[in-house]
Amino acid sequence: MPLHFLALAVFAMGTSEFMLAGLVPGIAAALGVSLAQAGYLTSAFALGMVAGAPLMAALARSWRRRTALLCFLALFAATHVIGGLTTSFAVLLGTRVLAAVANAGFLAVALSAATGLARPGRALAVLLGGTTVACIAGVPGGALLDAAFGWRSAFWVVALLCLPAFAGVWRIPDTPAGAKVEGLRAELAELRPLTGVLVLAALVNAATFGVFTYLAPLAAGVAPVPVVLGAFGVGCFAGVTAAGRFADRWPGRIVAIGGPLLLAGWIAAALAAHIPAALLGLAFVQGALSFAVGSTVITRILHLATGAPTMAGASATAALNGGATAGPVVAGALLGVVSPFWVAAGVVAAALVVALVLRRQLTRAPGVSPRRV
Repeated sequence: MPLHFLALAVFAMGTSEFMLAGLVPGIAAALGVSLAQAGYLTSAFALGMVAGAPLMAALARSWRRRTALLCFLALFAATHVIGGLTTSFAVLLGTRVLAAVANAGFLAVALSAATGLARPGRALAVLLGGTTVACIAGVPGGALLDAAFGWRSAFWVVALLCLPAFAGVWRIPDTPAGAKVEGLRAELAELRPLTGVLVLAALVNAATFGVFTYLAPLAAGVAPVPVVLGAFGVGCFAGVTAAGRFADRWPGRIVAIGGPLLLAGWIAAALAAHIPAALLGLAFVQGALSFAVGSTVITRILHLATGAPTMAGASATAALNGGATAGPVVAGALLGVVSPFWVAAGVVAAALVVALVLRRQLTRAPGVSPRRV
């Protein structure tokens, strides 16, 4: 049960990240800034996630886990209270950076704490399940709240979602975050051989979010945008759930089979996205494959970096968000010249080359004894 409360907190944090896509017009009008300036709120959150994960995890590694989780959750909730009250765009921008830092710190510690509550694949599936549900609900939910009650209401809803998460976090075992290692250098040394696996995770996520960011305009005029986004989100949830069942046992097979299928799917999308049925079907399939492969790679990091109980989660978080930041930037820079689907295909092709080099690290490690929630 504590694991699911962690997932609720991750859901609230993911909703905060995704809801901005539906709030930008309302924020721009209310605070007297341009749409481009309002869009900086999304970039500020992404950059805060990338920088915040390793920094906050390093800061909190000597804290007791429950203490760290409660502090990060409290900071996250507070930023949304302030964001819901402020009339200054600069203050709102600052709260987005702080919210992302708190989100990154929470997720880094939560990933490590969750592996003490369940086997890594299961733990990651439940936590990322919160993210995928947020992916489904965040964009339309933010837009609906903005239309019904104004953009500030979305910030208040996120803050309220944190309250039951507080109750759940109290049930997390209050163990020292860095109890099994001598120091930060020891953790970083443990992670150094896993640099390639972290790069692989970043590449898969870059392809995923490079497409997701522009999926609405790509779908416009072909199929109902909310339906396409919903199909992608449901696919993500299905993929991460499946990975939770099989990633611990057959990580190499999932990457070896799912990776080429993911590449083939992005190529198919580039060629057939103008066909409504094909776009809907591929949105679901690609969402599922992206999160199945991506979460499997992250599971490998948690399996292999048992000697870095705090920084493993931080590094995984930074890798995921580094990819989520770089993918849309690259796809956006080439927009109008090369379809985001082709960009995703190219990134996944590079990921497959990396996976081939890392094939030994992507196979199941012996001696893993699953634990149940």
